[in-house]
Amino acid sequence: MKLLVFALLGSSCLFAGPARLTFTKSFPGSTPAFTYVSVARTGAVEYKESPTDQQPLKVQLRESEVEPLFSMAEELGYFKSPLESGLKVANTGKKTFRYEPENGPATETAFNYSTNLTAQQLLDRFEQIAASERAYLELDSTMRYDKLGVNDALADIESLWLHKQLAAPEQFLPLFTRIATHESFMHLVRDRAARLKDEFQAPPATASTNSTHK
Repeated sequence: MKLLVFALLGSSCLFAGPARLTFTKSFPGSTPAFTYVSVARTGAVEYKESPTDQQPLKVQLRESEVEPLFSMAEELGYFKSPLESGLKVANTGKKTFRYEPENGPATETAFNYSTNLTAQQLLDRFEQIAASERAYLELDSTMRYDKLGVNDALADIESLWLHKQLAAPEQFLPLFTRIATHESFMHLVRDRAARLKDEFQAPPATASTNSTHK
């Protein structure tokens, strides 16, 4: 019986479910001091800014957003080898890449700075996802508690969008709708939200053309 219990406990250490990539960043003194981004192969994302947060922000990525992440992870050998450069550079926080396969043990590696181009690209993409979720939380917060700050929050989202750094733009559509249809917001803000909603919903070719003409 004891052997069976230990066997079950041991098997619980293995990941069960769709393959998952996780990025964490610990940088005391920065804002936020902790970042957590988890992306399942299905596109399900969880974002949080505290290791103890039991209610992470959840969003769904498109397949076109998910595939490059897993391709880069594969190119990096699923983090089985060190990525730290060993160079004497400024501390920019401890970053950790982790891969949890459908079956089998997880693999991970931590670094401050890496000279590996693929690792840099993967880091940039995770940072963009984190920035998108922070932008979402900021817009949601200003809508509730600081209506004068909504325009700045929209500007931050638009900047990410124009620089092609915005993850899961569909997540913003309900917020844009609420702003555009609520008279408690300034006319300028309602117009901006309505315009962004139209751009985010436009077919890719049209959205690209609109951005070119700006």
